[in-house]
Amino acid sequence: MKKKVLLSLPLVVIALGFIAYQVVFTLPQRAQVSTLSSNVVSPKLACYNNPNPIAIDNDGRLNILVWNIYKQNRPQWQAALAALSQDKQLLLLQEASMTPQLRRWIDQGKWSGNLVDAFKAFDTSAGVLNLAHQLPKKACAYTEMEPWLMLPKSALYATYPMSNGETLAVVNIHAVNFTLGTEEYQHQLAALTRALAKHSGPLIIAGDFNSWSEERLAVMKGLLNKLNVKAAVFHPDHRKLFINGLPLDHLFYRGLVLEKAKAPISDASDHNPLEVYFRLP
Repeated sequence: MKKKVLLSLPLVVIALGFIAYQVVFTLPQRAQVSTLSSNVVSPKLACYNNPNPIAIDNDGRLNILVWNIYKQNRPQWQAALAALSQDKQLLLLQEASMTPQLRRWIDQGKWSGNLVDAFKAFDTSAGVLNLAHQLPKKACAYTEMEPWLMLPKSALYATYPMSNGETLAVVNIHAVNFTLGTEEYQHQLAALTRALAKHSGPLIIAGDFNSWSEERLAVMKGLLNKLNVKAAVFHPDHRKLFINGLPLDHLFYRGLVLEKAKAPISDASDHNPLEVYFRLP
């Protein structure tokens, strides 16, 4: 009898784990994006389209914050995000959890933007989030299933008009992390680079690339080199490093003039933020 009980324990644990997963997490049937704006009511769609976009830069300046905000799990996230976003026109956030507190912060700062609804945890959407003081011309959601966790990682492809008449294409990515090889990683990045290859103007590709191995770095660089982009060099450079010393967060650009880039230390997340300052050519 005891032997039967012991043999059945693993099955019970697996069943309980599956039930807990179903209770906690809800996954959409396809990639979808939510639009956050006090002036626009938009259903969740694969792509959002804006018929009347406004230029995103400020008199030829484009300042960007890139930050994995760790689902706002640390108490000082609001103060840090307020300080870091003060002089920025575009915020590219990863691991954003659309809690009432974050939504309140967005509304109070008069930000607008788009969230990829990668999944819901206890009915709260989470994914990558773009914020600006105007909505993009277009925003499309991309997701890639992470095989070990069985939760999707997300990316957002968005386009923004600029005051010089050009259109800026931006990818905000939270890359697949826990995989044995690079197949899923390559699949996720390849889908995004195919979309970017159709764009002839300026580009920004940024986020948490989870580039923790030389194999992943090779995949990332091999695909992005086809887009003729440059990597921002940070001074100071306190980007989060994997145990082997490889940075996880990056920003690549094309068709813009980089004035400065820095990655300061912050205790408001498990990643340090990237602050990047451009001007239009």
